[in-house]
Amino acid sequence: MVVCICNAIRESDVRSAARNGCATPCQVHQAMGRPPKCGKCAAFTRTIIDAERSAA
Repeated sequence: MVVCICNAIRESDVRSAARNGCATPCQVHQAMGRPPKCGKCAAFTRTIIDAERSAA
């Protein structure tokens, strides 16, 4: 599933970034080499990051 439409970042990308230490949506964008844009994905991205970090 695409989480960030502006940058074509998928849920699997967010999960991978979270497992590699990213703790915020901005850090995920930086890890992907893409700038944050509209911010509509931030809440869902945080949910995915929190789920991955709590599972670790």
